[in-house]
Amino acid sequence: MDTDPGQGKKSQSPPLNSRHIQKLTLINSNQPIRPSSSRSVALPLSHPSLLQPHPPATQLTRFQNPFSQTIFTPINLILFSLFLIILYLRLRPSKPAAATLPVAPPPTVFKTFTPPTLLPYNGTANQPVYLAVRGRVFDVTPGRNFYGPGGPYQNFAGRDASRGLACGSFDADMLTEDLGGPLDKLEDLGGEEMEALRGWEERFTEKYLVVGKLVPVGHPEAEEE
Repeated sequence: MDTDPGQGKKSQSPPLNSRHIQKLTLINSNQPIRPSSSRSVALPLSHPSLLQPHPPATQLTRFQNPFSQTIFTPINLILFSLFLIILYLRLRPSKPAAATLPVAPPPTVFKTFTPPTLLPYNGTANQPVYLAVRGRVFDVTPGRNFYGPGGPYQNFAGRDASRGLACGSFDADMLTEDLGGPLDKLEDLGGEEMEALRGWEERFTEKYLVVGKLVPVGHPEAEEE
């Protein structure tokens, strides 16, 4: 307690707090006084900046990659899906067509013909085209364009074509007029004509089916038919 010399009374000093005691201690110990650091402001825990949640990762990605916002739109995704569907429909393997077996031709029955019974097989009325060469009847329907109606050899359809083929003539006078008479025996033909006839016969044998034989009217085999 100090004494005031003017008044003769003792003056009471203010009490020292902990901060003053620390300063006095530093002065007495001859230690340098450190300058106080910059004042830091402590934010209360209820500050709005601390309570605001962090943005989700998806939002950050959008902000970082704005190009994705123009590509991955619902309309573009729908169009891309349609493109994939169309591409699949075009590139997928087509289903194999059901195998269809060719229709077998009706069985051929070997028959005995006479000139009158052979005549209807001339290609008219949806009939097959037959002709006879040296007693054998050939089915020349596959060559209807040549031997059927309107073809260059139509005179031979349904007839004995032996003499016309041997002579290289397709005229009607090469045919037998009397269908009920005997067959043409070709006895007046020469060697070259018979050779030509054999060539035609071999050609028909290789290309067409033999469906019967030709006999004259009244022949025993014709009666059996």
